[in-house]
Amino acid sequence: MIFDAAEFTFKATPAISRARRVLIKPAASYPLPYPATTSRGILSVIIEGIRAVSDADIILLEGTLGGDSVQPIYQALGYDFPRVLMLDVKDCIWVEVDNPLPKPLVVPTFWVPNVILSSDYLISVAPLKVLGGQASLSIMNLLSALPSSKYGSGTQNDWSVLYSLGIDKVIADLYFTLPFDLGIVEARQKFVSSSDPTHGEVEECGKIFVGEPYEIDCEASQTLQLRADYLEAIREARVGFEV
Repeated sequence: MIFDAAEFTFKATPAISRARRVLIKPAASYPLPYPATTSRGILSVIIEGIRAVSDADIILLEGTLGGDSVQPIYQALGYDFPRVLMLDVKDCIWVEVDNPLPKPLVVPTFWVPNVILSSDYLISVAPLKVLGGQASLSIMNLLSALPSSKYGSGTQNDWSVLYSLGIDKVIADLYFTLPFDLGIVEARQKFVSSSDPTHGEVEECGKIFVGEPYEIDCEASQTLQLRADYLEAIREARVGFEV
């Protein structure tokens, strides 16, 4: 669904009202304001919507490139929500999870924070970004939920190993392995950069996209005429997976 950003309110689904633990994955790898990262405002609206129907535990989970602590970034972004647990991917226990695809595209297993597996409802909240001509939406946001120390090359804690495999296919594999329930693309503005995720131009869009992650990423890319090659990889993999 597409909402006008100025009028957006988060109406929790019945599944959220039944959940005991709700995990929210923001894009918060840098101490920079929206649209480089997920805004405090939209997280506040989502948390309020959850609290209106549920007393579930609410968790925010994020990781950083290089394995630095994410807690100072949470503070810089004003993520100071009451009764919300703020977790760092690097401090979690990681579990190796099988890719459920009969024929994984490139990654047969992923190391995943166990808190994701123990949560009842998973939400990815991402700003609208276009990096190097490719859209980065709610599913791409899942990459920083993976421990960077497991996927770096040499002494570098980053996701370079995954990028070397072809990031579009990696993201497609990740989509099936981490079945997030809801994707939210915060498209009040669009952040555009040739390559640097911390510096770019900002354009006004005035929209919020909410829905199943693949469907909403497709809707956002089609509506705003964005290129997102990982969506094509997911589409092709879904054909074999659903047979």
